Amino acid sequence: MSRERDSLLDPAGTTGAAARAARGPRPAGPKAAGPKAKAAALSVNEPRANRILGRLAQEKAAPPPVVPPALDGEVGSVVDGERRRGRGAVSNAAGRFEPAARILFDDGWQSLEDLPPLRTQVTEERARTVITRNQSPDVAFDRSINAYRGCEHGCVYCFARPTHAYHGLSAGLDFETKLFVKPDAPELLARELSQASYQPRVIAMGTNTDPYQPIEKRYEVTRRLLEVLAEFGHPVGIVTKSGLVARDIDILAPMAEKGLVKVAISITTLDPHLARTMEPRAASPHVRLGTIRRLADAGIPTAVLTAPLIPALNDMEVERILDAAKAAGASEAGYVMLRLPLEIADLFREWLVTHFPDKARHVLGLIRQMHGGKDYDSAFGKRMRGDGPYAWTVGRRFEIAARRLGLAGRGLKLTTAHFRRPKPAGVQLSLFD
Repeated sequence: MSRERDSLLDPAGTTGAAARAARGPRPAGPKAAGPKAKAAALSVNEPRANRILGRLAQEKAAPPPVVPPALDGEVGSVVDGERRRGRGAVSNAAGRFEPAARILFDDGWQSLEDLPPLRTQVTEERARTVITRNQSPDVAFDRSINAYRGCEHGCVYCFARPTHAYHGLSAGLDFETKLFVKPDAPELLARELSQASYQPRVIAMGTNTDPYQPIEKRYEVTRRLLEVLAEFGHPVGIVTKSGLVARDIDILAPMAEKGLVKVAISITTLDPHLARTMEPRAASPHVRLGTIRRLADAGIPTAVLTAPLIPALNDMEVERILDAAKAAGASEAGYVMLRLPLEIADLFREWLVTHFPDKARHVLGLIRQMHGGKDYDSAFGKRMRGDGPYAWTVGRRFEIAARRLGLAGRGLKLTTAHFRRPKPAGVQLSLFD
């Protein structure tokens, strides 16, 4: 054996022979001492052997220790599974602007297991405006309406989660349990559209939080917003995961006849179990496909949005989703790769380790591969598509499938030709009105 190889085996850097010489001769064991000495040694060590065997038997009979997953959230922010049943995120770390962190611990007075389940809380807020504008070069609209803040659907990957930090709340479970509604949004919209300086362009709904999330059944803010838009003849594009949009076909169908509306149904998977895990309170995949059918049968242009595509989790379903959506009546298709800005990176990692521990390392590795070794790249043009060979492959697969099914292309262009500002009551019409 060479000196170099021997030094690798011996941490002190000496050769193996030198190390053995330093340790001295090996003491004689039972084998070297002969049968009589061996028997004597066994009889002396018998009590110790019995103790070892007894301890091994006890360890085998005892239940295995519960080892919590290695989560990346703040210590004490992970919420017990029973309390968060039916929710998406697994933790509730303090918002990024908060000076202090909330930590759950058992102080001996009340067990954490005795805490009540998380309930949905809704707060009404009074806004000054309702139309939000953006100048992002990689989105197809420059204005949107969000009647709700937070979303009860609980999609763990929702890129709107970090906005809850502006309310002093967590992007985790707070985002899906502490909601805000703008009950006067329809009145604000009518006032903004009535301004003489307003120039109509397509308004997007559902770009931040779902306009048809469960609390819409009670407040009907989205329905009243559509009534205002229909009255003004204003075009609107809607994105949702809910079958509740079919409730408003009576408003949407007449708008569609004038080229004023288009609806996109987001379908991330056809696997009901995976859908329930990713989007616990959103409509099931078969309900969303049925909604596409109902809208298409009513003459409402309907697209399917495969968003987000998560590497090694649902991206293998691209072709199946497009096939099913086309059969249901979809006329367009789009996709968005997973985005993990700000707190979402930790929330998604926690969720992934909790529900798919065997896939977590592989999924995260592919995500970083698409973003130059990072969890997320916010650069325009890359944030929703990713970069690199894996992102390119998924994009080409989508394009080929969409082209084969006739779902590719720019799609229907909505019109502003019908926009009119209703005259206030008591105002005399002009000769040409």
